[in-house]
Amino acid sequence: MTVLESLYGFLLGVAAALVLGTAISQVRLIERTFMPYVVAFQTVPKVALAPLFVVWFGFGMTSKVVMATVISFFPVLVNVIEGLRSADADRIQMLTVFGAGRFQVFRMVRLPSALPFLFAGLDIGIVFSILGAVVGEFIGAKEGLGYLLLQTNYNFDIAGMFAVLVVLSVLGLIAHFIIRFARKRIVFWAEENRVIGA
Repeated sequence: MTVLESLYGFLLGVAAALVLGTAISQVRLIERTFMPYVVAFQTVPKVALAPLFVVWFGFGMTSKVVMATVISFFPVLVNVIEGLRSADADRIQMLTVFGAGRFQVFRMVRLPSALPFLFAGLDIGIVFSILGAVVGEFIGAKEGLGYLLLQTNYNFDIAGMFAVLVVLSVLGLIAHFIIRFARKRIVFWAEENRVIGA
């Protein structure tokens, strides 16, 4: 259950971050309108939001997915914005001189430049999504690793608590290595440059 909640929350958070991050990086008006609210929302402790999510969405999976989405959203958003803005200005200018449209510049320069940043955000976001699902289960759940951790705590089952913590750590490591594997396959040119630079 915790894996499903984390995965759904991560996918929703990434989708929202990609859409909003692309819009913010490309349109100054959207940045001025939405970015202050996003930053203000990020400063709110997520543990304080968990009870509200339970009240709004119930004790089922939905409230945990929303919690995982909220926690994993911001790291991906920041990396998408910085990645899209890190594109080489000379390459953009060269494509523009040769008649490339805005979408072509985005596809051929901005997006490839943003991919290493995106995967850095994904690496943080996937681990945060697990954390968000567990925090949501702390507040109100009938199953999941967070619920199990609370039960072992109430029963003073130290061995059981450590077992759950080990499982959570293994889940985080597996998620981390999956993102790293995907990065090496998709952003292979960044890996080659890192080896050459070393």
